[in-house]
Amino acid sequence: MPGIRTRLISACVALSALALSALPAGATSRIKDLANIEGVRQNQLIGYGLVVGLNGTGDTLNNIPFTKQSLQAMLERMGVNIRGATIRTGNVAAVMVTGNLPAFGTQGTRMDVTVSALGDAKNLMGGTLLVTPLLGADGNVYAVAQGSLAIGGFAAEGQAASVTRGVPTVGRIANGAIIEREIEFALNRLPNARLALRNPDFTTAKRIAAAVNDFLGVKTAEPIDPSTVQLTIPAEFKGNVVAFLTEIEQLQVEPDLTAKIIIDERSGIIVMGRDVRVATVAVAQGNLTVTISESQQVSQPNAFSRGRTVVSPRSAVGVTEDGKKLAVVKDGVSLQQLVDGLNGLGIGPRDLIGILQAIKAAGAIQADIEVM
Repeated sequence: MPGIRTRLISACVALSALALSALPAGATSRIKDLANIEGVRQNQLIGYGLVVGLNGTGDTLNNIPFTKQSLQAMLERMGVNIRGATIRTGNVAAVMVTGNLPAFGTQGTRMDVTVSALGDAKNLMGGTLLVTPLLGADGNVYAVAQGSLAIGGFAAEGQAASVTRGVPTVGRIANGAIIEREIEFALNRLPNARLALRNPDFTTAKRIAAAVNDFLGVKTAEPIDPSTVQLTIPAEFKGNVVAFLTEIEQLQVEPDLTAKIIIDERSGIIVMGRDVRVATVAVAQGNLTVTISESQQVSQPNAFSRGRTVVSPRSAVGVTEDGKKLAVVKDGVSLQQLVDGLNGLGIGPRDLIGILQAIKAAGAIQADIEVM
């Protein structure tokens, strides 16, 4: 019995060790979230149009000639001739209309568009966009937009004060454009497909290819470069690339990240990756504070004298230096230890930016620093 019990305990320990070794070392993500299918993408569209129905908050026609010309051209197409006439309406605004044509968008389906004032219109609230063709980069019309605008901001003013919240000169029309032309892309007839990594990396590309090959049991995926993984469509999925991509996009892969520090000097934001490491380095930081206070000294003459009152400025200048002691950051510390060590100096984000850049200049930090 003791021998059997010992063997059972040994087997349980071995199974536990095997289970622990099978756990992923880091967070995994789906291939669907790590890469895009090359060729499956949106296309930007743009158009120029008119918004009408504004309550006197539109363009000033005498100041914005293109609005006046567009209004005249539109009315002439409707059979109204106003050439040479004086137009004083403030209910019309020239706008630019933009939108993204979705991948595989079919004729008759709808898409959202954004409408932005082009002239000196103050507010597009309550306006209606007239029929506006939306063109692609090749100059062809792919959609037509029209509809009532939804404005996220507002503006109100009186004779002595005004208030503006948000941007009232930009609006959106949900499902405001109808797709008129499709972009042909025969996905199911492709002999191979390519995955474009959103964050290019050699290791991640190799792991994606290995995951696909292990799942299918044959070598169909090959990393070409840090951004691309080539997929050869297996024989059983010929003519049905969609089913093939559906199978592999759910596979879990642990992405590898480069050691990087992102710094936004405007807002003082610092983001450090988990693989940031530093060599042994000593850091000290001190603040020099200069205080200047101004005061006035009044000198009064004696009674019944011919003197006059004199006001003399007086300035007091004080200098203080808050010096911090040297702090040693040990070799190969983790991200948490690095943050704790730098926070121990009692410094703010602005000073931390300078310290990180100084450590990088000393060659003691193994990470790329990217300043936004």
